[in-house]
Amino acid sequence: MFGRRSDGKELKKVDAEFRLIPNFMIDRNDAQVFFNEDIPITAIDNYISAKAEEGVKLTLLDIVFAAIVRILAEKPKINRFANNGRTYARNDITLCMTIKKSMSEESEESNLKINFLGTENVFEVRDKLQKAIAENKGEAEGSSTDKTADALSAIPTWLLKKVMRLIRFLDKHNHLPKSLIEVSPFHTSAFVTNVGSLGIDSIYHHLYNFGTTSMFFAIGKKKKSYVFEDDEIKKEKCINIGFVGDERICDGYYYAISFRALTKYLQHPEMLETGAVERVRDPQL
Repeated sequence: MFGRRSDGKELKKVDAEFRLIPNFMIDRNDAQVFFNEDIPITAIDNYISAKAEEGVKLTLLDIVFAAIVRILAEKPKINRFANNGRTYARNDITLCMTIKKSMSEESEESNLKINFLGTENVFEVRDKLQKAIAENKGEAEGSSTDKTADALSAIPTWLLKKVMRLIRFLDKHNHLPKSLIEVSPFHTSAFVTNVGSLGIDSIYHHLYNFGTTSMFFAIGKKKKSYVFEDDEIKKEKCINIGFVGDERICDGYYYAISFRALTKYLQHPEMLETGAVERVRDPQL
């Protein structure tokens, strides 16, 4: 309505069910689905150690980010969003994460928004992620996302309410300026939070009604868990990933095969050394 979006293309050929669902479930938190899984990380630890012996530094977060980027490139239906009763294929692959500038109660938070092509290998994803973290921890004023938030928060409350109503209206009707979408942490393929770095297990983080973010991943702390594998119950070193997704963008089967692909890459991180041949086009464009 009112024009084309800068961040996505409307899908014209969606199944009848997915044509109706966004009009029954108006807000994103109407359509939240929750899922969590314990992922064994012995293979990741061994891989990180082997790379360290070669002089290559990788972290668990680098590998998780690379795996998420890979499934977004290979499974395009999870890189969709619903807005105002319509479903869109996102133009870009973007991930957001909130970091603390230092591990203290008084430290400010900074929002990172990182763009990916989808063809990156794990080393290229690492470089983009670590560069963004280093830059944002080093900047006194924060990222462009933080600067935009600071500018908005400086507006008097009575006027800010009017400005936010206007921003929500423009976003709903596809007229939010591209410059605002590019810095908004609410307009992204997925949000990732590493709560394990805070010493706690994974959480279910709600989706935002404002914006277009359809998925939220929360990475928990390392722990021992029992997993069922090869008809045996084994005690493994694991992380738990908590996931919240918007059921309006694709069906449960598609989410399931996307999660299986994510688990595959996390259990075989060497597969991420080669970049994706190309980003898969949404089949319903």
